[in-house]
Amino acid sequence: MSSSQSEKDKRELVLRLKRAEGQIRGIQHMIETDVDCEKIAQQMSACRKALDRAFHRMIVCVIQQQFAGAKQVDRAAQEQLHRMTEILAKFA
Repeated sequence: MSSSQSEKDKRELVLRLKRAEGQIRGIQHMIETDVDCEKIAQQMSACRKALDRAFHRMIVCVIQQQFAGAKQVDRAAQEQLHRMTEILAKFA
C-alpha cells in the first residue's frame, strides 16, 4: 500500500484480512471435525467475499495511485475518481 493511503485505510484492510484469516482457520477446523458440507461451503463463500472486498480496496488504491501520478488533476476529475471508487466499493 502506498504512502498516500491513510493509516485508517491500512488498519481497516489489515483487520479485514485478519478476519478472513480467522474464517479460514474456522473452515479448516470444520473440515477436520466433519461438519456438514453445506455449512462449510457457506463459510467458504463468506470468506471469499471478504477477500474480494479486500481485493477491490486494493484496486481502488491502484486507481488512486494513477491519479496521484498525474501532473495536474482538476477538481472534476477528483470528484469522478471519488465517485468511481465508491461505486467499486459498493457493487464490486
